[in-house]
Amino acid sequence: MKRTLIIIAFFIVFLVLYFLQSDFFSWYNIAGIKPNLFIVFTLFIGLFLRKIWGFSFGVIFGILLDLFIGKRIGINAVMLGIAGLVGGVIDKSFSKESRMTFVLMTIAVTILCEIINYTLQIILLGADATFTKFMQITIIESIYNAILVIILYPLIQKAGSKTEEVYMESKRKSLMKFY
Repeated sequence: MKRTLIIIAFFIVFLVLYFLQSDFFSWYNIAGIKPNLFIVFTLFIGLFLRKIWGFSFGVIFGILLDLFIGKRIGINAVMLGIAGLVGGVIDKSFSKESRMTFVLMTIAVTILCEIINYTLQIILLGADATFTKFMQITIIESIYNAILVIILYPLIQKAGSKTEEVYMESKRKSLMKFY
């Protein structure tokens, strides 16, 4: 039951982030570049709920984004799936308690996702391969994501701890019914 509530909450957060991404940050952009809140969100899921959850939700959210706004289905799915997977993989290596660690993870994953996005755009869509534009987008988006993570870190930490606690509790209960 609690896992179902987590999933429902994630989809509600996804809808809120979609609204913020498409409407709110259209007004508050830097040189026409908006933050990518979905990278931060899938990284959050991967960090606090393990890599399978991060990857799965990343792919699902990516497909939904591709259906809503994408030119091809799959580019955002690959990008966000990898962001969630990376979050789950680095979960064991770094502390989630440190704000600076989470900010650095966000910057690294944003850069990785932009490289993947840029490469797939060139391969699949034949997009213009302008390196300076790519660097501008990557740097501004990374800094924007980092600033938002710094501001929202207390909320991220509290939500992550609660989500992880509920997830681990429901996992223990499901294992206990076999004994």
